[in-house]
Amino acid sequence: MRRLLAPLLLTGLLLAAPPAHAANPWLERRVLDLAHQGGEKEAPSSTMYAFKRAVRRGADMLELDVHGSRDGRLMVVHDATVDRTTNGSGRVGDLTARAIQRLDAAHWFVRGRNAVRGEPRAAYSLRGVRTGKREPPGRYRPSDFRIPTLEEVLRTFPNMPVNIEIKGNADSDQASFDRNAALLARSLNRHALARADELIVVSFNQFAVDRFHRLAPAFGVAPGVIGVAGFTATGLAPPGTVALQVPLEVSGIPVATADFVRRAHASGYAVHVFTSGDDEETPAVYRELVRRCVDGVITSFPARFERFLKRDGVAGPGRTDGSDPC
Repeated sequence: MRRLLAPLLLTGLLLAAPPAHAANPWLERRVLDLAHQGGEKEAPSSTMYAFKRAVRRGADMLELDVHGSRDGRLMVVHDATVDRTTNGSGRVGDLTARAIQRLDAAHWFVRGRNAVRGEPRAAYSLRGVRTGKREPPGRYRPSDFRIPTLEEVLRTFPNMPVNIEIKGNADSDQASFDRNAALLARSLNRHALARADELIVVSFNQFAVDRFHRLAPAFGVAPGVIGVAGFTATGLAPPGTVALQVPLEVSGIPVATADFVRRAHASGYAVHVFTSGDDEETPAVYRELVRRCVDGVITSFPARFERFLKRDGVAGPGRTDGSDPC
């Protein structure tokens, strides 16, 4: 493993750019409530229902993932297959967009838990809305419970910041990451240049981020694992970096420390922290992250996090009556 990581880390360092001292709008947008997959513990992952619900409850930015379908459409779905969240099966890249959108993306959703199998039928309160077997709640439509395209999301939320993660079939399948990076660059260059300052593109796969940046340099990026390691070691981040998106910790080792945030800000980068597990989605954790001056939290519970921000009087987009503790 060390023999593998060494050349990868070296590549990340060679690709690194000097700190971004130029004006970075993401340093002014804080504290952001970033709805991870639209808030996959509060609503079915990555559905229009989840995104609309999160926005209506105060989320400041949507976080989503993209895979290319067989016919080259960018589908907003977290996994490489549709098996976990829908009533279908198969790899996204092997299915057409039309076939993917016929599926019920709320089929296995259990509120508060994400997609879960083996529960009593009553637990699946939104199952069948997509297929017409159940009436949609409130102002929503059956189509809000399918897997959307990226074009659909961006068209529906023309003024909403969006964080787009490039996915691949597997960590070892670099070709799939490269294909999806190229599809995304082509799409954003054609349809979203006017809102480049509202979008961030990221991937755990640094080579996908680098490929995207070469093809669509107008859009800001957040580095992958290699890029973050490079910044941690040297204070340098890959070209195009506007934000560092990191976990609280990795294998018990703290990552999003107050010192990390200070170093990132000094270099001109925003810091967005993604949570992992319910034990990291508590008021105490939220409060500590705000105290560390992070610029946003990528949360599975955007409505819960928004309530916390308002209750604690933390300023941000849509929260002008609060104060900025940093």
